[in-house]
Amino acid sequence: MITIFTIPKPFRGDINIIQRNAIKSWTKLSPKCEVILFGDDEGVVEAAKEFNILHIPNIEKTELGTPLLSSAINLAQKSARNEILLYLNADIILMSDLILAIQKVKNQNFLMSGQRWDVDINQEIDFDNPDWEDKLRERIRETGKLHKPTGMDYFVFPRNLPEILRMPAFVIGRPGWDNWLIYRTRALKIPMIDATKTITIIHQNHDYSHSPYGKKGKVVGPETQKNLKLADGFFYMCSLRDADWVLTNDGLKRPPYPRRIFAKLTLFYPWRQLLSIKRKLL
Repeated sequence: MITIFTIPKPFRGDINIIQRNAIKSWTKLSPKCEVILFGDDEGVVEAAKEFNILHIPNIEKTELGTPLLSSAINLAQKSARNEILLYLNADIILMSDLILAIQKVKNQNFLMSGQRWDVDINQEIDFDNPDWEDKLRERIRETGKLHKPTGMDYFVFPRNLPEILRMPAFVIGRPGWDNWLIYRTRALKIPMIDATKTITIIHQNHDYSHSPYGKKGKVVGPETQKNLKLADGFFYMCSLRDADWVLTNDGLKRPPYPRRIFAKLTLFYPWRQLLSIKRKLL
């Protein structure tokens, strides 16, 4: 039904624990999903063998050796066995509500994402425990923080959606590409769905020491500037606030007021100028 794909970081230290937790959660989904790991960083091939999932090592990179998201998407479209693709970051834990939510979407074309829950997890999760999901939901209630709608860690879309996925050579793990993708979806009048209410994803908190340009909460440096340039700046960036559909337990609904008004203004030129100036100042 669904092909999940990602580009892991090297499996070292805390990132090793975090990525193993994430991948294990994907393999627990039912119906069973195809999983593809891209890249040749340390530990990727071993993880693919351990979890019996597909590994595609050859992926385009920048001159600094960072994988390109556009390359992974193109390869996933060619290699996936299923018609629905899910890209997500390799630190994201998925739960059973994912499949149920995707089944509610009957549109031929769409792009779907949602906000994540930020949670501190510093040890491997026992996924053989039948209560593992209930325990994680309890942890969310106790210590989890809902991330702002400006950062998206997953996207669900039909495999044959070239209008959206014909993207520039964005660098993975750097800001800008996800916000550009939402803008492009809205500009092409393809339904952009906010699934925050129906899909619970957990982002396992970590530092950014894997990058020489890592700072608290993000990665800066020349590859971030490259992404912003490829996106043509903040004018062509949106967030989940700009989604024109919301997925609820009863199916797709239009956003409530006043959010519905802001969503309609997404492509209104003066409004975009104002938002782009605001983002530059943040």
